[in-house]
Amino acid sequence: MSSSFILHPSSFGKVAVLLGGKSGEREVSLKSGGAVLAALRRKGVDAHPFDPAQRDLADLKGEGFSRVFIALHGRYGEDGTVQGALELMEIPYTGSGVMASALGMDKWRTKLIWQAAGLPVPEYALLDESSDFAAVEAKLGLPIFVKPAREGSSIGVTKVKEAGGLKAAFEEAVKHDSLVMAEACIGGGEYTVAILGDTVFPAIKIEPATEFYDYEAKYFRDDTRYLCPCGLPQEKEAEIRRGAFKAFEAIGGSGWGRVDFLMDEAGKHYFLEANTSPGMTDHSLVPMAARVAGIGFDDLVLRILELAHVG
Repeated sequence: MSSSFILHPSSFGKVAVLLGGKSGEREVSLKSGGAVLAALRRKGVDAHPFDPAQRDLADLKGEGFSRVFIALHGRYGEDGTVQGALELMEIPYTGSGVMASALGMDKWRTKLIWQAAGLPVPEYALLDESSDFAAVEAKLGLPIFVKPAREGSSIGVTKVKEAGGLKAAFEEAVKHDSLVMAEACIGGGEYTVAILGDTVFPAIKIEPATEFYDYEAKYFRDDTRYLCPCGLPQEKEAEIRRGAFKAFEAIGGSGWGRVDFLMDEAGKHYFLEANTSPGMTDHSLVPMAARVAGIGFDDLVLRILELAHVG
């Protein structure tokens, strides 16, 4: 990856920062977008907030925006829908294209692709009303994580620790998405790898004070610990970083993103999910990893904008 930036902020033209939106992650997106907007303005970019929940996307074309920074999270922002609209309008945008965005939002189909690519993933099962919940508990073992397959920020996620609890967890998850997954718990540590262009940043280990890395721990609590360097042996981390880049490429990811993985007690890693529009709040992981790699927040935001594309 080139470390150079466009020298003149005016080269970007009029830039829209898409933020807010209609998903369950609206609150987080407003925080991400606000931070991105402030960074771009500090760099001298002609940047403006644009909330698709309150404005027609066609206004982007009508008002002469020449580039878009997508700071939306979740559905209608991270799932390929906005990306497709921007491609039809031929407006360059940050992050992955339509296909990779849609796949990255779908944890089940991401896992299918990763399995086909020979990448390790936790054992899992799809759930519906007719599932034999006791059989799934027996197969995956307790504890089990139950999650909506197409939500982010741990919305609707439950950790099932007692036998017989899987059905209630399913009923909670299905409120958020008709596609629900049960996933074996991998208990040796949670990590993430951030990607910018063709650069893979150092891995971060996440140590939540809560039961797991839930919505509160991700965005609002101050007692979650983030370790970078992550503490893994150098060769193991290098292997995982290569695998994370392969995982991102396998779904067609581009521009920037994040791949989360888990370690078991025996030191084996499992790729968990991809994030094609990661958070950019003061608790977010990509800025944290970039900082360790020597890239400040404002330069990171500018570099992401520089990588904007159409299709």
